[in-house]
Amino acid sequence: METETIKNKTLGGEFIIQNNFNNSIFTPEDFSEEQLMMKDAVKDFIDREVWPYKERFENKDYSFTKEIMEKAGKLGFLGVSVPEKYGGLGMDFISTMLVCDYMSAATGSLSTAFGAHTGIGTLPITLYGTEEQKQKYVPNLASGKWFGSYCLTEPAAGSDANSGKTKAVLTKDKKHYLISGQKMWISNAGFASIFIVFARIENDKNITGFIVPVDLDNGITLGDEEKKLGIHASSTRQVFFNNTKVPVENMLAGRGEGFKIAMNALNAGRIKLGVAVVDAQRRVINGSVKYANERIQFKTPISQFGAIKEKFARMSADLYACESACYRAASDIKDHIEFLRTEGKTHQEAELKGLEEYAIECSMIKVFCSESMQNSSDDGVQIFGGMGFSADTPMEAAWRDARIGRIYEGTNEINRMVSVGMLLKKASKGNLDLMSPVMKIIEKLKSNEFDNQIDNSLFKQEEFLVQKIKDIFLLLTGIAFQKYGADLEKNQMTLLALADILINSYFTESVLLRTKKNYNRKNEKYTETHMQMTQLFLYNSVEKVKEKAKEIILSISSESEKIGLLNSIEKMTRYINYPNIVELKTNIANAIINENEYKL
Repeated sequence: METETIKNKTLGGEFIIQNNFNNSIFTPEDFSEEQLMMKDAVKDFIDREVWPYKERFENKDYSFTKEIMEKAGKLGFLGVSVPEKYGGLGMDFISTMLVCDYMSAATGSLSTAFGAHTGIGTLPITLYGTEEQKQKYVPNLASGKWFGSYCLTEPAAGSDANSGKTKAVLTKDKKHYLISGQKMWISNAGFASIFIVFARIENDKNITGFIVPVDLDNGITLGDEEKKLGIHASSTRQVFFNNTKVPVENMLAGRGEGFKIAMNALNAGRIKLGVAVVDAQRRVINGSVKYANERIQFKTPISQFGAIKEKFARMSADLYACESACYRAASDIKDHIEFLRTEGKTHQEAELKGLEEYAIECSMIKVFCSESMQNSSDDGVQIFGGMGFSADTPMEAAWRDARIGRIYEGTNEINRMVSVGMLLKKASKGNLDLMSPVMKIIEKLKSNEFDNQIDNSLFKQEEFLVQKIKDIFLLLTGIAFQKYGADLEKNQMTLLALADILINSYFTESVLLRTKKNYNRKNEKYTETHMQMTQLFLYNSVEKVKEKAKEIILSISSESEKIGLLNSIEKMTRYINYPNIVELKTNIANAIINENEYKL
């Protein structure tokens, strides 16, 4: 880890203690020709095979979901991240994210089936399986001949995944395990060929993973399809195991390694869930703006009304942020994987450690993007008005499908607490020096010293404010730790507020670095609208940070400290020149309206 390669990289969580404004990040404008060709291929597939038939998904046509997945397999889309030796395309993590982005755009039903299969249905074998297991199962999963499903959740074990009651009992001849128990909310259960099942052996502390071929004559029973708010054609069933016989060689990794498999699989699932709603947001915006340009009220297209423009501006700025953060993190993960491989790590080890290193970013991306999609779809319904509430328009389904994003791969509440918790854990292990910058900021406040903005030249004010968001997080984390110590993790409301500040720091920095990069290289796709979205997103983020900071200060500081801390937050977030927010929103919206779509 002492090589120059790593020294010049921002590792997981380090963004909060570093000044990254001279760094270059990967942006959506950096896709290679190969990646752009893959994007176009996936988008064409969705436009041709999926979008015209959305009604079939809403009518719970599970067989159609399977049919589309089989077609995607034949085109190689299910094996993008699978090594070539196991029948995949062996593409890097950015390409994996890109395919997930555009494959997931049209309907949450296909997005869920695709994500469950390529992620938690395939990755555990790819990353933890023996060579024999990979040769036996992965090629068929990569081609779409077989489909994978992940059996972890149980009725009494939701977020507490390691508390599952499903048992695995070794037979007397020690050749098989007999698995018995109940799993629920199992995606792809209705057409899966392979289950990844987690069960406890004897009284082990941790669960164990098994590869279980689906054979309904082997003690496996499927419940009825669940009736759900959204993702109607995503097969979701309970699965019951009654002495299901599984060969001992089908154990995945080692005994008691199941919890580790489950948690590491979630890192990939979380960041992919984040990117899975990006093109879905583009389609919501595009559908909304086309409708608003055509819908005439009071002899005027409703797109010309300020109340509608405000929504377009917010939707666009949030989407821009989602794109920026997702591909920044994807590139960091890719680079770390490649570095680990140069250090002699196997494909499995490098992939696992690469994702694990950026687990904080994965959680933050999952939270922000899923909530952005929910907000965007809600705005889409509102722009369509009464028609938005009708199942005859795409907004109603988009709104319903979006809701699950805040629940699976760990609820957003869990992910918020996990992001801060993992950061503190890194610091406690000596892998991240949080205390030095915390003490530096506290000393400045004690002496009533504040960093002054030198000027208001391009990007300087934005850089200053992004840094102050980081400083506020560090300051309040230090104060919270002084008050609660190791019990901080038990004070969930404080953790949630800290997480919101942490998330805003990462996303504002990602947006700013993307805009700076494209401005500085005079990218032909750069426009003034990118700067305007950056300024609007930053302004909104600063206001949210001030709100959360105030909540923390009023809750945990002493009476003598409160006024001083509140005044300090105001000073730290003060602009030299406040932007004209109405003008920013109007200009951003007009750019979308004039193009009749999001082309930013």
